[in-house]
Amino acid sequence: MLIGDLKRYTSKSIVKATEENPREGREEFLFEFFRKEGAKSTNLTHYQFWRHDNKPIELWSNRLIQEKITYVHQNPVEGGLVFRAD
Repeated sequence: MLIGDLKRYTSKSIVKATEENPREGREEFLFEFFRKEGAKSTNLTHYQFWRHDNKPIELWSNRLIQEKITYVHQNPVEGGLVFRAD
């Protein structure tokens, strides 16, 4: 259950970091967003951070690896959660 462990760890870490960062001005917005997503699922108690489905792909070239890294960095920008990827 490697992917499930990764999702669990990263989501808890991001929630904790967001709660503990006094400079985070979007905390209320982010948690409300994650709560609304979590309310759509019957097996969650707080937040929905990751999607339930997984679409693993083999990263067989440097170009494909870079493409997926770019996607991960740009996804929050396209979702309106941040203004730019750092």
